[in-house]
Amino acid sequence: FMAARNNFKSGSCEMLILHILDTNGDCYAYQISQLIKELSKGIISFPEGSLYPAVYRLINNGFISDYKKQSGKRLIRVYYHLEPKGKERLTELLDEYYQTIQGIEGILHHE
Repeated sequence: FMAARNNFKSGSCEMLILHILDTNGDCYAYQISQLIKELSKGIISFPEGSLYPAVYRLINNGFISDYKKQSGKRLIRVYYHLEPKGKERLTELLDEYYQTIQGIEGILHHE
């Protein structure tokens, strides 16, 4: 069960990252993790440590790209950008998510 839970969590992490970039435009990692925490009212949080592996997977698959941008005098932030391929992937992940939720609802509401 733990493996399924971790797999679900990593899949949902990717879906949420793609969704955040789709709805908020380009963001840096800390911003993404804060938005996830804030929008879920603290129920879901991905510390940056668990966010980066998902971000790197998304980059390696061509779903998002990254670029550096100066913020202030010394700070250089890495921003992430949703690519068209990532928008398609988001649609797939959302479809899977809603189908899963429907399946679970069907089981839970079965008399």
